[in-house]
Amino acid sequence: MIVRRERPHPGAQLDAFEEADGWRYTAFATDTQAGQLAHLDARHRAHARVEDRIRCAKDTGLDHFPSRTFAINQAWLSVVMLAVDLISWTQHLLLHGDLAKAEPKTLRYRLLHVAARLTRGQRRLWLRIQRSWPWAHQLTAAFTRLRTLPVPAG
Repeated sequence: MIVRRERPHPGAQLDAFEEADGWRYTAFATDTQAGQLAHLDARHRAHARVEDRIRCAKDTGLDHFPSRTFAINQAWLSVVMLAVDLISWTQHLLLHGDLAKAEPKTLRYRLLHVAARLTRGQRRLWLRIQRSWPWAHQLTAAFTRLRTLPVPAG
């Protein structure tokens, strides 16, 4: 059994035991016979990233299969996993700040529900974003970064 004590991040919800001294405690059990404590802790933290991706997939549609038919649910699962990959790569390559670590629900509200219009002119596509949208600057910066990415060789 390994117990780690750490300072909680600002805004963290602490239980009554943790509020008493202001520290957050995490514990995990392992049956690994050998290895240094730092390696075991790093392995456990890496698994927490996996659990974050599973939570993201559930928010994207993994927890609601649309049918009792296996083939339909198989197609649904493929689309959900594609959406999770697109969210992950978009956050990694195009977004910075709080949007780079935001949950799918936050991204849907801030980026996908924007009042914008796609227009064509001067042999180009133009995305006209409403200036009063609070995240308009971050969205235009993401599109600018997308344009600067190299085109894959095919």
